[in-house]
Amino acid sequence: MKMAATSVPVLQKPPGYRDPNAPLPSVKKPPQIRKLPPSFYPKRRRRGCCRLCCCFLCIFIFTLAFLLVLAGALFYVWFEPKLPTFYLQSFKIPRLDISVKPDGTYLDCQTDVRFEVTNPNHKITFNYGRSQVRMTVGEDDVALGSAFIPGFRQEQKNTTVLKFGTQANHMLIDDNIGTKLKGGFRSKQLMVFVEVRTRVGLGLGGWKMGMLGIKVLCGDVSLKKLDGGAMPRCKVNLLNWINIH
Repeated sequence: MKMAATSVPVLQKPPGYRDPNAPLPSVKKPPQIRKLPPSFYPKRRRRGCCRLCCCFLCIFIFTLAFLLVLAGALFYVWFEPKLPTFYLQSFKIPRLDISVKPDGTYLDCQTDVRFEVTNPNHKITFNYGRSQVRMTVGEDDVALGSAFIPGFRQEQKNTTVLKFGTQANHMLIDDNIGTKLKGGFRSKQLMVFVEVRTRVGLGLGGWKMGMLGIKVLCGDVSLKKLDGGAMPRCKVNLLNWINIH
Protein backbone atom coordinates (compact mmCIF):
# COMPACT_ATOMS: atom_id res chain seq x y z
CA MET A 1 0.00 0.00 0.00
CA LYS A 2 1.56 3.40 -1.08
CA MET A 3 1.74 6.42 1.27
CA ALA A 4 0.55 9.80 0.05
CA ALA A 5 3.33 12.48 -0.43
CA THR A 6 3.18 15.37 2.01
CA SER A 7 3.71 18.94 0.65
CA VAL A 8 6.20 21.18 2.51
CA PRO A 9 4.86 24.71 3.03
CA VAL A 10 6.85 27.44 1.36
CA LEU A 11 8.12 30.05 3.80
CA GLN A 12 7.33 33.62 2.83
CA LYS A 13 10.17 36.04 2.71
CA PRO A 14 9.97 38.82 5.29
CA PRO A 15 9.55 42.40 4.10
CA GLY A 16 12.84 44.00 3.10
CA TYR A 17 14.59 40.65 2.59
CA ARG A 18 17.39 40.71 0.09
CA ASP A 19 18.89 37.60 -1.47
CA PRO A 20 22.66 37.66 -0.87
CA ASN A 21 23.25 35.79 -4.12
CA ALA A 22 21.27 38.28 -6.20
CA PRO A 23 23.34 40.78 -8.25
CA LEU A 24 23.57 44.32 -6.96
CA PRO A 25 21.24 46.78 -8.67
CA SER A 26 22.86 49.44 -10.73
CA VAL A 27 22.77 52.94 -9.19
CA LYS A 28 21.73 55.69 -11.52
CA LYS A 29 23.71 58.91 -11.34
CA PRO A 30 21.63 62.04 -10.75
CA PRO A 31 21.35 64.29 -13.75
CA GLN A 32 23.73 67.21 -13.87
CA ILE A 33 22.12 70.58 -13.21
CA ARG A 34 23.36 73.37 -15.37
CA LYS A 35 23.71 76.75 -13.69
CA LEU A 36 22.04 79.60 -15.49
CA PRO A 37 23.86 82.93 -15.86
CA PRO A 38 22.82 85.68 -13.39
CA SER A 39 20.92 87.54 -16.09
CA PHE A 40 18.40 84.63 -16.30
CA TYR A 41 17.50 84.81 -12.58
CA PRO A 42 14.29 86.72 -11.77
CA LYS A 43 14.90 90.12 -10.16
CA ARG A 44 13.55 90.88 -6.73
CA ARG A 45 10.76 93.40 -6.77
CA ARG A 46 11.33 94.50 -3.16
CA ARG A 47 14.59 96.24 -3.96
CA GLY A 48 12.96 98.02 -6.88
CA CYS A 49 10.10 99.27 -4.68
CA CYS A 50 12.55 100.62 -2.09
CA ARG A 51 14.44 102.51 -4.75
CA LEU A 52 11.22 103.94 -6.12
CA CYS A 53 10.08 105.08 -2.65
CA CYS A 54 13.48 106.71 -1.99
CA CYS A 55 13.29 108.57 -5.29
CA PHE A 56 9.81 109.90 -4.55
CA LEU A 57 10.87 110.91 -1.03
CA CYS A 58 13.90 112.82 -2.32
CA ILE A 59 11.79 114.57 -4.93
CA PHE A 60 9.20 115.53 -2.30
CA ILE A 61 11.83 116.92 0.09
CA PHE A 62 13.53 118.87 -2.68
CA THR A 63 10.21 120.30 -3.88
CA LEU A 64 9.18 121.27 -0.34
CA ALA A 65 12.51 122.96 0.33
CA PHE A 66 12.28 124.84 -2.96
CA LEU A 67 8.76 126.05 -2.18
CA LEU A 68 9.82 127.21 1.29
CA VAL A 69 12.78 129.13 -0.11
CA LEU A 70 10.57 130.67 -2.78
CA ALA A 71 7.93 131.67 -0.24
CA GLY A 72 10.59 133.20 2.02
CA ALA A 73 12.05 135.17 -0.86
CA LEU A 74 8.64 136.49 -1.90
CA PHE A 75 7.83 137.39 1.71
CA TYR A 76 11.09 139.29 2.09
CA VAL A 77 10.69 141.18 -1.20
CA TRP A 78 7.07 142.13 -0.54
CA PHE A 79 7.15 143.01 3.16
CA GLU A 80 10.84 143.97 3.63
CA PRO A 81 10.86 142.75 7.25
CA LYS A 82 13.16 144.37 9.81
CA LEU A 83 13.81 143.46 13.41
CA PRO A 84 12.70 145.82 16.19
CA THR A 85 15.35 147.96 17.84
CA PHE A 86 15.72 148.46 21.58
CA TYR A 87 17.47 151.29 23.43
CA LEU A 88 18.16 151.96 27.09
CA GLN A 89 16.88 155.50 27.28
CA SER A 90 17.56 156.23 30.96
CA PHE A 91 18.44 154.53 34.22
CA LYS A 92 17.86 156.44 37.45
CA ILE A 93 18.51 155.37 41.03
CA PRO A 94 16.52 157.77 43.22
CA ARG A 95 17.46 155.91 46.37
CA LEU A 96 20.41 153.70 47.28
CA ASP A 97 21.02 153.14 50.99
CA ILE A 98 23.63 150.79 52.33
CA SER A 99 23.47 150.16 56.04
CA VAL A 100 26.11 148.26 57.98
CA LYS A 101 24.74 146.42 60.99
CA PRO A 102 26.24 143.92 63.45
CA ASP A 103 24.60 141.02 61.60
CA GLY A 104 25.67 142.17 58.09
CA THR A 105 25.40 144.78 55.35
CA TYR A 106 21.97 145.55 53.88
CA LEU A 107 20.91 147.25 50.65
CA ASP A 108 17.77 149.31 50.08
CA CYS A 109 17.43 150.56 46.51
CA GLN A 110 14.87 151.98 44.11
CA THR A 111 15.26 152.33 40.33
CA ASP A 112 13.37 154.07 37.51
CA VAL A 113 14.09 152.91 33.98
CA ARG A 114 12.95 153.98 30.54
CA PHE A 115 13.15 151.60 27.66
CA GLU A 116 12.63 152.58 24.00
CA VAL A 117 11.29 150.12 21.42
CA THR A 118 11.10 151.01 17.71
CA ASN A 119 9.29 149.20 14.90
CA PRO A 120 10.94 150.26 11.62
CA ASN A 121 8.61 148.24 9.34
CA HIS A 122 6.03 149.74 6.98
CA LYS A 123 3.72 146.71 6.70
CA ILE A 124 4.46 144.57 9.77
CA THR A 125 3.28 145.02 13.35
CA PHE A 126 4.80 143.43 16.44
CA ASN A 127 2.88 141.73 19.22
CA TYR A 128 4.75 141.50 22.51
CA GLY A 129 3.83 139.16 25.30
CA ARG A 130 4.25 139.74 29.01
CA SER A 131 7.85 140.74 29.67
CA GLN A 132 10.07 140.27 32.70
CA VAL A 133 12.79 142.82 33.44
CA ARG A 134 15.78 142.09 35.63
CA MET A 135 18.37 144.72 36.63
CA THR A 136 21.86 144.35 38.07
CA VAL A 137 24.62 146.81 38.90
CA GLY A 138 28.34 146.70 39.55
CA GLU A 139 31.03 144.24 38.61
CA ASP A 140 29.54 141.68 40.96
CA ASP A 141 26.12 141.78 39.24
CA VAL A 142 24.16 142.79 42.30
CA ALA A 143 20.47 142.25 41.61
CA LEU A 144 18.22 145.27 42.14
CA GLY A 145 14.97 143.38 41.77
CA SER A 146 12.74 142.61 38.80
CA ALA A 147 9.57 143.99 37.21
CA PHE A 148 6.88 142.82 34.79
CA ILE A 149 5.55 144.67 31.74
CA PRO A 150 2.15 143.70 30.27
CA GLY A 151 1.97 142.68 26.63
CA PHE A 152 1.24 145.27 23.96
CA ARG A 153 0.86 145.71 20.22
CA GLN A 154 3.21 147.98 18.30
CA GLU A 155 2.05 149.42 14.99
CA GLN A 156 4.15 150.14 11.91
CA LYS A 157 6.76 152.93 12.07
CA ASN A 158 6.12 153.37 15.77
CA THR A 159 8.35 154.12 18.77
CA THR A 160 7.12 153.07 22.21
CA VAL A 161 8.68 154.13 25.51
CA LEU A 162 8.26 151.68 28.37
CA LYS A 163 8.59 152.89 31.96
CA PHE A 164 9.13 150.60 34.90
CA GLY A 165 10.92 150.44 38.20
CA THR A 166 12.24 147.96 40.75
CA GLN A 167 12.86 147.87 44.46
CA ALA A 168 15.26 146.00 46.69
CA ASN A 169 14.34 146.18 50.37
CA HIS A 170 16.65 145.18 53.19
CA MET A 171 18.66 142.82 50.97
CA LEU A 172 21.69 141.23 52.61
CA ILE A 173 24.93 141.71 50.64
CA ASP A 174 28.62 141.20 51.20
CA ASP A 175 30.48 143.94 53.08
CA ASN A 176 32.99 144.49 50.25
CA ILE A 177 30.22 144.69 47.67
CA GLY A 178 28.42 147.30 49.77
CA THR A 179 31.55 149.45 49.87
CA LYS A 180 31.96 149.19 46.08
CA LEU A 181 28.33 150.08 45.42
CA LYS A 182 28.47 153.11 47.68
CA GLY A 183 31.65 154.42 46.02
CA GLY A 184 30.39 153.76 42.47
CA PHE A 185 27.07 155.45 43.17
CA ARG A 186 28.73 158.59 44.50
CA SER A 187 31.16 158.86 41.56
CA LYS A 188 28.50 157.92 38.97
CA GLN A 189 30.84 155.19 37.69
CA LEU A 190 28.49 152.43 38.72
CA MET A 191 27.87 150.07 35.77
CA VAL A 192 24.27 149.05 35.11
CA PHE A 193 22.80 146.15 33.19
CA VAL A 194 19.20 145.43 32.10
CA GLU A 195 17.85 142.11 30.82
CA VAL A 196 14.37 141.81 29.32
CA ARG A 197 12.81 138.41 28.61
CA THR A 198 9.79 138.57 26.33
CA ARG A 199 8.01 136.92 23.41
CA VAL A 200 7.37 138.67 20.10
CA GLY A 201 5.20 137.74 17.12
CA LEU A 202 4.48 139.27 13.72
CA GLY A 203 1.22 140.78 12.60
CA LEU A 204 0.23 141.09 8.93
CA GLY A 205 -3.08 142.88 8.64
CA GLY A 206 -5.50 140.72 10.60
CA TRP A 207 -3.13 137.73 10.73
CA LYS A 208 -0.89 136.90 13.68
CA MET A 209 2.14 134.68 13.42
CA GLY A 210 3.67 132.54 16.18
CA MET A 211 5.47 134.01 19.17
CA LEU A 212 9.23 133.67 19.51
CA GLY A 213 11.05 133.97 22.83
CA ILE A 214 13.85 136.56 22.88
CA LYS A 215 16.16 138.19 25.40
CA VAL A 216 17.04 141.89 25.16
CA LEU A 217 20.38 142.71 26.77
CA CYS A 218 21.22 146.32 27.57
CA GLY A 219 23.96 147.73 29.71
CA ASP A 220 27.63 147.71 30.51
CA VAL A 221 27.31 151.48 30.64
CA SER A 222 27.92 153.79 33.60
CA LEU A 223 25.41 156.06 35.29
CA LYS A 224 27.56 159.03 34.30
CA LYS A 225 27.22 158.27 30.58
CA LEU A 226 23.49 157.74 30.88
CA ASP A 227 23.08 161.02 32.76
CA GLY A 228 25.07 162.69 29.97
CA GLY A 229 22.51 161.65 27.34
CA ALA A 230 23.96 158.33 26.12
CA MET A 231 21.31 155.91 24.85
CA PRO A 232 23.02 152.58 24.12
CA ARG A 233 21.44 150.16 21.72
CA CYS A 234 20.61 146.75 23.13
CA LYS A 235 21.43 143.30 21.82
CA VAL A 236 18.72 140.84 20.86
CA ASN A 237 19.41 137.21 21.75
CA LEU A 238 17.52 134.52 19.81
CA LEU A 239 17.36 130.87 20.83
CA ASN A 240 19.94 131.53 23.58
CA TRP A 241 22.88 131.60 21.15
CA ILE A 242 22.25 134.12 18.33
CA ASN A 243 23.09 137.72 19.23
CA ILE A 244 21.82 140.50 16.95
CA HIS A 245 22.88 144.10 17.45
